[in-house]
Amino acid sequence: MQLPKNHFKARLQSGNPQIGLWVGLADSNCAEALAGCGFDWLLLDAEHAPNNVRTILDQLRAIAPYPVQPVVRPVNDDTALIKQYLDIGAQTLLVPMIDTAEQAADVVRAMLYPPSGIRGVGAALARASRWNQIPDYIRTANAEMCVLVQAETPAALNNLSAIAQTDGVDGVFFGPADLSASMGYPGQPNHPDVKQAITLGIETVRACGKAAGILMADPEAARAYLQAGANFVAVGVDVSLLVKSARALATEFGRNTAPSAPSSSSVY
Repeated sequence: MQLPKNHFKARLQSGNPQIGLWVGLADSNCAEALAGCGFDWLLLDAEHAPNNVRTILDQLRAIAPYPVQPVVRPVNDDTALIKQYLDIGAQTLLVPMIDTAEQAADVVRAMLYPPSGIRGVGAALARASRWNQIPDYIRTANAEMCVLVQAETPAALNNLSAIAQTDGVDGVFFGPADLSASMGYPGQPNHPDVKQAITLGIETVRACGKAAGILMADPEAARAYLQAGANFVAVGVDVSLLVKSARALATEFGRNTAPSAPSSSSVY
């Protein structure tokens, strides 16, 4: 039995853009249905969606047979929680609210086995090693770990170059919703100042030789960020797609007259 190859990480290193979808319904059937839709990666969200280690495990298993790559977002940068997500088989984590290079370095250490890091060693109990059926898992796992950190505040933008140059960080992801709020434009992720800050941030990250990512459900804005150099971009959210489609169908049959929120007000 071989260690799974982290194709997401390999593609990031090649520079080829990867298009993803946010998955927040916290259900393995939904995740599996989306796994066959043609996206390069699916973000399993445990920060804002009602997920935990067990529900993320179910979704990782559900999408494993498909050629899509999972990315897991934990609720925070807690070292013990990161260990649990890695042990259930996640190889790529997107860690929110990273404001400094020191925080980024702590995340890297949490994701790597000693002596490179501080990940707890318990592979015999872990799905990641297929319960010790992958030879030399402890010695080979580090190479397949992909560390993505989120820049979501002016402080993170001020420290962006140092964050991106942190050894072991593979990419920096810009969170437009939190960033716009922290910049004084709550609910305005497409405000010109926010868009300019993100575009400059993408340039900074790519100049450091690292990947840059973003979530943007507005197709025009998503394409603009791709043209600016973002190379892992989530272009929609499962919950929003479901609600939008259901509202449209109800409206078609005269059962919904309430106006929907304009899509430009949110990254989702």
